[in-house]
Amino acid sequence: EEIMAHSSNVSSVVLGKGSGRMLATGGDDCRVNIWSVSKPNCIMSLTGHTSPIESLQVNPNEKLIVAGSRSGSIRVWDLEAAKVLRSLPGHKANICSLHFHPFGSFVASGSLDTNIKLWDVRRKGCIFTFKGHTEAVRCLRFSPDGKWVASAADDHTVKLWDLTAGKLMFEFTGHTGPVNVVEFHPNEYLLASGSSDRTVRFWDLEKFQVVSCIEEEATPVRCVLFNPDGCCLYSGFQDSLRVYGWEPERCFDVVLVNWGKVADLSISNNQLIGVSFAQSTVSSFVVDLSRVPKSDSVPHGLIRDDQPLVPPTPTGSSLRRIYDRPSTSCSKPQSRVKHNSESERHSPSSEDDRDEKESKAEIQNQEDYKEIFQPKNAICRTPPRNEPFPAPPEDEPGIAKEAVKPSQAADVQPSLPKQELVGTARSVDRFQRPLIASSTSLTRTEPSVIPAARNEPIGLKASDFLPAVKNQSQTELVDEEAMSQIRKGHETMCVVLTSRHKNLDTVRAVWSTSDIKARNSLDSAVAINDLSVVVDLLNIVNQKASLWKLDLCTIVLPQIEKLLQSKYESYVQTGCTSLKLILQRFLPLITDILAAPPSVGVDISREERLHKCKLCYKQLKNISNVVKNKSGLSGRHGSAFRELLLLMAVLD
Repeated sequence: EEIMAHSSNVSSVVLGKGSGRMLATGGDDCRVNIWSVSKPNCIMSLTGHTSPIESLQVNPNEKLIVAGSRSGSIRVWDLEAAKVLRSLPGHKANICSLHFHPFGSFVASGSLDTNIKLWDVRRKGCIFTFKGHTEAVRCLRFSPDGKWVASAADDHTVKLWDLTAGKLMFEFTGHTGPVNVVEFHPNEYLLASGSSDRTVRFWDLEKFQVVSCIEEEATPVRCVLFNPDGCCLYSGFQDSLRVYGWEPERCFDVVLVNWGKVADLSISNNQLIGVSFAQSTVSSFVVDLSRVPKSDSVPHGLIRDDQPLVPPTPTGSSLRRIYDRPSTSCSKPQSRVKHNSESERHSPSSEDDRDEKESKAEIQNQEDYKEIFQPKNAICRTPPRNEPFPAPPEDEPGIAKEAVKPSQAADVQPSLPKQELVGTARSVDRFQRPLIASSTSLTRTEPSVIPAARNEPIGLKASDFLPAVKNQSQTELVDEEAMSQIRKGHETMCVVLTSRHKNLDTVRAVWSTSDIKARNSLDSAVAINDLSVVVDLLNIVNQKASLWKLDLCTIVLPQIEKLLQSKYESYVQTGCTSLKLILQRFLPLITDILAAPPSVGVDISREERLHKCKLCYKQLKNISNVVKNKSGLSGRHGSAFRELLLLMAVLD
């Protein structure tokens, strides 16, 4: 099947892995178009990006799509609602790779700026940034259990990152060229990578060593995909598909496919679907896997001479550890809706709001859209089936197998199954715990945190300033009564503001006359016992890192503990900012001094420094308990607390 996908050059294509029949294309026209494989008409066109699309990815249940642009911006669309869901700015260069988490609403992005970012799609925030690559990150994949993410980059390395600890687990080296793709085995602790050096390498994730390396005298490896049962690996080269085994390494089969530079692979109904693009056209191809050998019963190609043949592993057995997938429960189907509670909704800034308003979904084919993305809620005992593409004619003797395009067969309307992932987001164990709020009550009479930006005062009602109307005929208001209601509480507010102004004047006087401005000013602010004054002062000190000293930490940390537990959002924000600054600048120093052996003789300055470090360490341990308790909050507070929790991991 060949389609004219865009009015300009196509820059990215991806297949939905849930059904294998959904196709998304991105072009230099800054659009993302949604198609159904074997259908010539575009179902939906998504706009909003202002620079060419560089990378695309569809989530496992094919309800969300994320697109990264050349400018470094990322947008997420809800395909069922036909609208933009999130705009995620943060990268400084091209988005080269994207991948959805298998369970939670999280996206990983890799960029030409060499950074990897983990995003919370629901709450519109970057959870963590992984740094370590020195060149562009070309491919990202989450592990099947959702605890790791693997990255492949132009620096010839494959890196494995631990999402729970927020750090690098291991760096796999061995490729001699840019690594283009990486893929986890669906069951075992095994990782495959393909490179421009024309090799496919298999890595053991328990022993952190190479299992096997297959080198072909072909073109660079463009994409790889494990068979769903993990029995073999399909590797896409230019104009060919190769089927590999490992332990020992061998090539089971070579299928000639005239797909050029294949861009993505997917499997549906025992058929492998591949897509490629050239200029403004996109082509799709189908390989019948029932006619492709997947075991070494009839090995095809070269087998290494220095390794004996090993009998195939029986079905259901494994040579290495198997992923512990979280168990899912469907006993409460309403739980999917409960995640979208009022407390989790995000109010975007004016700039982001403008960006999202400019993004839109144009439904080009209303009939196909309703059939695929808005199915009727009919009760059905069995899920909808995907009809496979008709198989090509049997091969004649002596003729090499070739894949066929879907257009060579009858026009079959695919249907995308809607997989209900009920409860899966909450059942992920170690990785999800610091990332997802485990709220037990969804109805709250009043907010636990008072937002910093609000349209009306907390606790004030307009009716309080008007006299009560005893009956409908009494509509005229007496001026005196109205004025008395308006003045109610005015004197109290004046007293509060006057006291705060006086306190700020006191702190300002200490700041202007003292040599040690920050410490003495904070001493006076703490002595006043007014958190609002402490917040005002910290907002100034946070902007100038040079003012921070170890002495200042001993004074500020007890106040930070109070701020983090405050009901005012602005207080919590200031506390998080100050704590992050202290952790980044002083925590390594504190741990080093506490771990150092005792000195010989009397060193008064060292003893004082050791005493301050012990005091700070004790205070940080107390604060870490608060951070752990609040790491499950929603919104940007949750993201901030989760980041602080990672920084405080060395305290455990």
